[in-house]
Amino acid sequence: MITTIFKKDLKLFFSNKKNVVLTFLIPILLISLFAFAFGGISTKSSEYKQVTLLYADFDSSSTSKKIKEQLDTISAVNLMQVTLEEGSNALLKGKYSGFLILNKGLKDSLLLSKKLPITYKYDASNPFEAKMLQSIITGVIMSTIGSQLYIRKVENYINTEFKTMPNNLKQRILTDISQVSFKNKASTSAIIEAVPVIKESSNTGNLGLIQAVAGTAIMMLLFSISGVGGGLLEEKESGTLSRLLYTPIKTTSILYGKMLATLFISMLQLFTMFVFAWIAFDLPIFKDLISLILLTIAVAFSVSSFGVFLVSVSKTRQQLQNLSTIIILLMSAIGGSMIPLFVMPSIMRKIAVISLNYWGIQGYYDIFWRNLSTFEILPRIGVLNLIGIVMLLISIPLFKRNIVSLTN
Repeated sequence: MITTIFKKDLKLFFSNKKNVVLTFLIPILLISLFAFAFGGISTKSSEYKQVTLLYADFDSSSTSKKIKEQLDTISAVNLMQVTLEEGSNALLKGKYSGFLILNKGLKDSLLLSKKLPITYKYDASNPFEAKMLQSIITGVIMSTIGSQLYIRKVENYINTEFKTMPNNLKQRILTDISQVSFKNKASTSAIIEAVPVIKESSNTGNLGLIQAVAGTAIMMLLFSISGVGGGLLEEKESGTLSRLLYTPIKTTSILYGKMLATLFISMLQLFTMFVFAWIAFDLPIFKDLISLILLTIAVAFSVSSFGVFLVSVSKTRQQLQNLSTIIILLMSAIGGSMIPLFVMPSIMRKIAVISLNYWGIQGYYDIFWRNLSTFEILPRIGVLNLIGIVMLLISIPLFKRNIVSLTN
């Protein structure tokens, strides 16, 4: 009897394609996605993806050229020469992670054993790439001019404190020192100035807080709207939708009415989350209220349209639940809600643009972290609105075919 029940339940389980997909396919997809995001797919641990390093040389000396030539030999670095303004703006907008500036007087400072006029600016919102580039720069500078700097310091010290030392002894000391490897990062930090292009403050907010609020808010909003959209399918199943269709109300009016309700709920949910983050965690939501309102409306519109789209392609509430779970989890993982983009490889950051989560999260980064103006944030707002319009246009014929026709 137990065997019979066992066989029956197995047969029922595998006959339901949705259960099989949720049980096996979705975990496999998520495992693959997370493994790829954390670099687990590569079989060569020593294989690095190329990262762009912005570069400006105001010294134009043999010393600065030597540093540039050494950086050019590193396969993991794509060296891009820019002006000071171009490099600073690119970092502010989050386009690149590191900017090396060799200021005028580098060669003279080396000869006089003074602090080297080298500045490394970095984007703190992408710490992995920024730290990797800083480590590479450290190694290059120490291998090219580090030993000269320390030898010069020792020589100046000997000439000042031990003026009577015989020249042959002094040269022997300097020769012995020149054979030492100078690759200590702690020592290098004293001669290379590392400056975050944006520093955490009460005006910028906290990186972790911004990621937590923006990423979680958009992901949970997607789940909430799919649940609200399920109410339309319940109305179909209960016969309420059929009765509405017998009235003079147009079918598109029903869709737009549902869309307006979901849009209102979306905006209310998002604003509630941000007000809570302000009260509980001091997120500076009032520093650019216009940009925040415009972006939040765009996020709400795109999410609401996406929710209407899911409802329009689903025939039952159960089908909607299964479909929305799959798509929302994948979009949230790819777009940065579940995994911060800065821990992903460059290929994953490029794929992320297909997710509306990405555009919303990056928009909130632009407001709370990068302090960009409303005009500079408009492209992200435009993309979110475009997603909403496209989803809505696709949903109209699907709604008429898959929802209305089934009520007849």
